[in-house]
This record gives sequence, C-alpha cells and structure tokens, in this order.
Amino acid sequence: MNFQQLKIIRESARCRFNLTDVANALYTSQSGVSRHIRELEEELGIEIFIRRGKRLLGMTEPGKELLVVAERILNDAGNIRRLADVFSNNDNGELHIATTHTQARYSLPRVIKEFRALYPRVRLTLNQASPEEIVAMLHAGEADIGIASERLMSDEAVAAFPYFRWHHAVVVPAGHPLAAQAEPVTLEQLSTLPLITYRHGITGRGKIDAAFQLAGLTPDVTLSAQDSDVIKTYVELGLGVGLVADMSEDRRDQGLVYLNAEHLFEANTVWLGLKRSQLQRNFAWQFIQLCNPALSLTEIKEKVFAAQLDTVDDYQI
Repeated sequence: MNFQQLKIIRESARCRFNLTDVANALYTSQSGVSRHIRELEEELGIEIFIRRGKRLLGMTEPGKELLVVAERILNDAGNIRRLADVFSNNDNGELHIATTHTQARYSLPRVIKEFRALYPRVRLTLNQASPEEIVAMLHAGEADIGIASERLMSDEAVAAFPYFRWHHAVVVPAGHPLAAQAEPVTLEQLSTLPLITYRHGITGRGKIDAAFQLAGLTPDVTLSAQDSDVIKTYVELGLGVGLVADMSEDRRDQGLVYLNAEHLFEANTVWLGLKRSQLQRNFAWQFIQLCNPALSLTEIKEKVFAAQLDTVDDYQI
C-alpha cells in the first residue's frame, strides 16, 4: 500500500468514479490508475469498487470504510508537511482564499485591507468560484479558507463559521414604476415582471425560489448570471427588474434605485469554511477573526480539529 493508491481512492470518490478525471487530477495515466486499484484490491483481498464491465459505479462497503481511513491518512500526511510552515516564518507566506464574486467584490475589501496592514509580507490569492468549486478546492488543499453563502455548512469535511447575514434587494432603473410607489414591493408584483437574478446554486438563489414557491407564484426569470455587476448591467439596459444581494449597492451605481426586500425573502448567511483537521498558519486564523471578531481562537480551534483536539493543544494558533 502506498500514498498514490490512497490518493487514487480519494480522487475516485471526488471525481464520481470517472477514471479519466482521476488520472487528470493526479497527473498520471488512466491505465496507471487502473493498475494501482487492481494491485491494492489484490493486496487487501477485497473489492473496493462496484463495477459494470470496466466502469466504476460506486464503492463497496469495505471501499467506503477504506475511503474514510485514506482521507485521514492523507490529511495527516499533509499536516506533517505543513508543520514547518506553521512553526516558522509566521509573518510571511501565502494565503489562498476561494470565494464568490459577490464576496470578493463587496464584503472582503475591508477585511483584506486590514489584513494587509497586519501582514504585509503575506501573499494573498483570491480565487473566484462557485460554492461547489470552493468546497472542492478546500478538499483538495487548493484553498486555505472558503467563503460563500451556500454549500459550506452542508459539507462534513468543512468546519464552517458565520461571517455575516444579508438580504436581497430589488433593483430597478430610475423612473421605474416600482421606484415611484409608496407601498413596499410585493411578490405578486415581481411575478408579473421579467426578473434578472443569480443563477441556481449561488448567492441565495434558493431563498428567492422558495419565497415564490411558498406564495404559489411562478417568477419569470428571463436572465440569470453569476455576479451582481452583470445583473445590474442588464437592469440598467431596461431588460428587467433585478434581485441582488443588498451588499452590492454601490455609490457608483448611477441610474439605479434599490428597494428593500427584507419582507420578501429570508435572510442569508455568508460562511467561512476551513478543511477539518488541517493545520493553518497563524495569519489564516487571524483572517477568520478579522471577518468575524466575535469568534475566539479557542472556538475556531475546537471546531476545526474536533476529535483531534488533544493532539493540537500546543500548536500555534
């Protein structure tokens, strides 16, 4: 048994058992992946995968147990490699943050400015991605911190902490009838208008859909996009009424009017996510605290390390 075999087991689950994708992720050949799987099964005397011909369909019960062990071993090995970084050069290094466009554009500039003042020698990388991609990057060790409104709370391998709560707002061009009325906007009104909002799976789109469904209404979403700036661009063109995160209101938004929609849609929470049981540099913990000063280092540590708490009491955090 070797680390490459364990990586193949882990990547097979992540890649939904597509061996071509596994080979690409590990920079090897598909035949090499198949050979490693066959050799490991022969060594252990068990079948790890459910097969149909040469295709992998899923994992057997022994395979699922092996996956848990493989994840733990590979995570521990990664922590060993990170030890030198954790205990040396505390004020320089790299911090990789995976987040959505909305957070990178609107909520993080203040935090990053404060962080740069504290750690001028730390190189920051902001990777903008969908919530699903953010979780995958955390799993793969490609991101130290993930920030998004969706998915982080529902993944067992990620320790999630609240960042802040936000609401949606209705945005219309100046002179639009909704901007002139004295009464609050209603779902019934919005259901009769062409809407422009976020695509499914990001920036609280699920809360928008749920509100209309609960009211027995079918919204006419004529255009959906990944980020607030794109939505506002098409609202400015008069192509529809926008539903955006209220944090995206900007003083540079000439010709747009924002209307309160807190009474229409449930509040959303932005989450900060870290991979469980993974050691972090001091400045990573500090970044989390800059986002949410109410979080204590002890609270963060207890949630990230959970069952391994006794083994990390002396780590610098």
